[in-house]
This record gives sequence, C-alpha cells and structure tokens, in this order.
Amino acid sequence: MAIDPICGMAVDESTNLKIGHKGQVYYFCSQRCLQKFAAQNAIQYKSDKGASCPVCEEKAFKWYRNKVFIVSSVLLIITALSFFIEFLEPFRFSLFMYIRMIGAAVLIGLAIGGVIDYYIPREYISKILSKPQKRTIFMSVFLGFLMTACSHGILALAIQLYKKGASTPAVVSFLLASPWANMTLTIMLVAFFGAKGFYIIISAIIIAVITGFIFQFLEEKGLVETNPNAVSVDESFSILADIKKRYENYSLSAENLSKDLKGVFEGTLSLSNMVLWWILIGIGIASVTAAYVPHSVFHQYMGPTFTGLLITLALATIIEVCSEGSAPLAFEIYRQTGSLGNSFVFLMAGVVTDYTEIGLLWSNIGRKTAVWLPIVAVPQVLVLGILANYLFK
Repeated sequence: MAIDPICGMAVDESTNLKIGHKGQVYYFCSQRCLQKFAAQNAIQYKSDKGASCPVCEEKAFKWYRNKVFIVSSVLLIITALSFFIEFLEPFRFSLFMYIRMIGAAVLIGLAIGGVIDYYIPREYISKILSKPQKRTIFMSVFLGFLMTACSHGILALAIQLYKKGASTPAVVSFLLASPWANMTLTIMLVAFFGAKGFYIIISAIIIAVITGFIFQFLEEKGLVETNPNAVSVDESFSILADIKKRYENYSLSAENLSKDLKGVFEGTLSLSNMVLWWILIGIGIASVTAAYVPHSVFHQYMGPTFTGLLITLALATIIEVCSEGSAPLAFEIYRQTGSLGNSFVFLMAGVVTDYTEIGLLWSNIGRKTAVWLPIVAVPQVLVLGILANYLFK
C-alpha cells in the first residue's frame, strides 16, 4: 500500500490515480489530491491515455464504497433494529447521546479544516521546519495546530515533510502535537470534556515541545538519525511577502468568492472522507461500551491509579483507532471512571506507542528515532496523566 502525499490515506498501488515526479511515482486516493499535488509541484499532466507526460485517470466514483457511507449505514441499521429488538435499545440511547454531544462541534471543526486546507499552502509548513533552532520546534508545534488530519494522516504528512528536508526533531514535534492539539480536535475535546479538554490540549503541546528539544539534543550527539534529505533553505522566500502578494493579487468578486467557497467545500469534503468515518467508528465503539460494559470493569481495571494508567496505556497501544475515533472512547473512559488522566494517557498513547507509528518511523526515518520516541515521550505522558488525576479528582 502507498500513502497519498496530500491527505495521508493509504492507497492501493493498482490505482490509475498516480503521477511521476523526480523519478518517483506517487499514488492518490482521489483526483482532487492528484490535482493539488500537481499544482504544488508545477507538474503538467493529461488525463488521456497515451499522453507523453504522466498519465492519470479518475476512477468512477462508487458511493457504496465510501467509508463514511458504509459506517453510517451500519449505525443506522443497528439503530433501526433497536426499535424492534429490546437488547439494542441501550446502544441507541448511547449513540444519540454522543451525537447530541459532539455533532455540532464536529461539523464546525470540519468546516474550519476546509478553510485551513484551502488557504494555508504546504510550502509554508515545509519552509520553516528544517533549521536546527529552538524556534523550529515551536513552529512545528504551532503548524501542527493548523493541521486537521487524523493521526494516521498526520504521520504520512510528517514523513512527507521529512522527505522534503524537515529535521527529525521537527518531524517528531509535529507528529506529537498535530493529532491532539489541532483545530478540529480542540473543538471536539472541549465539547466532550468542557474546560478540562484544554488540559489535554496543553499537555499534548508541552510533550511535543519537550520531546522536540530532547530530540535536538539527541541529534546533536548523533543518537538519532539526521535527515539526509535536508537541503539549504531558500532564504529569499518570505512567507509574509508571499501572503502580501497573494492579498494584493486577490480581487473581491463573485467569481473569486464562488471559487473560494468551492475550494473550502472541497477541502471540508476531503477531510470528512478522511476522518468522519473514524469518528463514527469511535462513537459506535463508545456507544457499545457505554451500553454493555459494566461500570465495575472500568473502575477495577482503569481507575485513577498508576496500575490503571499502565493498563490504559497498554490498551491504547494495541487499539488501532484514528485520533478522532479515539476521542469518544477516551470520553467514555472518563465518564465511567472520572479519571481525566487515564483518558489523556489513552489519547496520547495512540501516537507515542502505537505500532503503526513506530513501524513507519522505523522504516522511513530510522530505528533510533523509532526507539527513542516512546522512551522520551511515555514518561511524560504518565507524569501528566498522574497530575491530571491529582488535579481533577
């Protein structure tokens, strides 16, 4: 399986949605992602067979294969059956509870994600992530806040930034900050946890910054891999100047407004296809948990104790759910146990210990980076989890 360099989704290499660039073949999940990649890299292509330049063909859209449609259909069928099967009623009540709780927040988050996707060029992100300076870490964390992909999409983007020359510490900081400190998840976590959601967000930022600084030290000592793709940054390019130029060249007109709205909508739709099905899966699992798992199980094994934190950490390591899908599960842990620290550990462990993240770091950056990530980050996660349980009893 290949990774779409634009949205980070896994793509079957048998697809015709592919394009060659600088001796490498890139695969895409949709025509939109291919067009965006081509525009970013000034690639001219034709969609007809036999063209002399890279060939791309858009497959016919099959709505019944859309993951959002499949997952939502399953939930709707179970909900419909619950009106006739008494056993399924608790699931329906729990599902409706979650939809009422985060429905508006998810829609707002996706809309904001569409705005960011359309208006924030990726060149800006690549520009400032390669310098071996402390501010690089802060900027990588800040840019992570602007990203709105799920943890798996963020991982693919982080690897892509690494291939473009971003330093290893910057990539690690970006990877840690993005899933839990990004705009969409900020809205969702606050919708779930209220003001306590900010503790999770701020803690994720703290871990990302500290880990980035430690990795800069490790890189300086030769204990983690140095990016062989790093190149001298073009100092003549100014982000502020580019923003000013774009603003001066922009004219307010019905045509441009229509184009902007279409771009934002397409960005929102693309993001929805990438993360919404994960959110629905998370809500479904959380609803099953709320309806059928006895409260005593949570209190006995995942309570606000150090052992409970370790058990939560172990479960999060093996549960392969995207960040947006993990949020409802984390809230269910909090709702059942009252342990914010355990919820925080469950969320963060999906990045610092998940086997997908570790494996891809190992294969794309190096084994040293993959080994050092949990060594550096897990103690911080546990300490902040313990602190959360102490502060929010």
